[in-house]
Amino acid sequence: MKKAIVTGHTRGLGAAIAAELQARGVAVLGLARGRSPLAGIDQAEVDMADPAALQAWLAGATLREFLADASQALLVNNAGVVTPVGPLAAQDPAEVLRAVSLNVGAPLALAAAFVQAAPKAERRILHVSSGAARNAYPGWAVYCATKAALDQHARAVLLDGGMRAGGARVLACSLAPGVIDTDMQAAIRATPDADFPLRERFVALKEGGALDSPAVCAKKLADYLLAPGFGSEPVDDLRN
Repeated sequence: MKKAIVTGHTRGLGAAIAAELQARGVAVLGLARGRSPLAGIDQAEVDMADPAALQAWLAGATLREFLADASQALLVNNAGVVTPVGPLAAQDPAEVLRAVSLNVGAPLALAAAFVQAAPKAERRILHVSSGAARNAYPGWAVYCATKAALDQHARAVLLDGGMRAGGARVLACSLAPGVIDTDMQAAIRATPDADFPLRERFVALKEGGALDSPAVCAKKLADYLLAPGFGSEPVDDLRN
C-alpha cells in the first residue's frame, strides 16, 4: 500500500498534491495548522513553525501508526513561507526564526522521523524547493537560504548511502516546481518594490499567463514522485 505525508495540505499546491495523490489511490496524512475540507484523508493539526509543538507531535505514535502497513511511504515537504522579504535592516528577527523553523527545521526533522517510522517500506522524500535555492534574489535572503538548505539535505542523503538505509530504500529529491498561481505568488506581487526589486518580473508572469495552476503542477509532481527513476537526481526542476 502507498501512503503519503503531505505538509501544508490545506491550501495552494499542498491541497492540490493531497487531492492528486488521493485520486491515485494513495492514502494521505496531511499536516498543517488547520484542517482541509478534502474528505477521506487523515489530518493532524500541528504548527510546524513551532519546534516544540512539532517535537511533541513527532514523539507521539501517529506517524508510526499511519505508516505501519505501507509498502511505499512518501513524504512531501511542501509547507513553507517566503517572508520575511526585504534587506537585513527590514527583517524582523522573530520572523526569520519562524521561517527557518518552517522551511528547514520542520522538513529535516520530518524526514528523519519518517524514515525511522517506516523501516520496511521503500521511502521517498520530496522537498518542494525553488529556483531561489539556486539563484540569489534581492530581498529574498531568507527564502533563498532556506530553500538551498533543502537542496543540500537531499544531496547529503544520497552521499550518506541512503539508498539502502535501514534495510529498505530511501530516496530523496529537492524539486523546484516552477512558478505556481498560489497565495504566495499573490503576496510576492503585493510586495513593495523597495523590498523586492524583482517584483515586476512576477507581475509579468501572472499577466502573461505563465503561471501553472496548483492542480496542473500537482499532477506533474505526482508523476515525478511516483516514477521509477525518482531519486536518481537529488536536486531537480519539474520544468526539465
